Amino acid sequence: MASTQSFWPVSHRDDDFWVCMSCLNEVFYRKVPMPDCPSCHGVSTYEGFTLEAVRDWGTDELIAKAVAAQEAAAAAEPAVESAAPVEATE
Repeated sequence: MASTQSFWPVSHRDDDFWVCMSCLNEVFYRKVPMPDCPSCHGVSTYEGFTLEAVRDWGTDELIAKAVAAQEAAAAAEPAVESAAPVEATE
């Protein structure tokens, strides 16, 4: 039986990317996994960064994960918006 990863949402700030500071191997967009990092199982080890900051110091793999996470979130947003009612203007 496979378990599903749960996440804590993080309020929108300038620092949209949350990197595990224990392993520097995981990055998440506007959320952090609970109860721990899926790679190293560190708890409460996340720090917020902008994409530009991750590009400054991150590995190619970490940068790719950050870009993919942002793109996945952007692709999911229009689906959520399209479900919202639209008000007609006269």
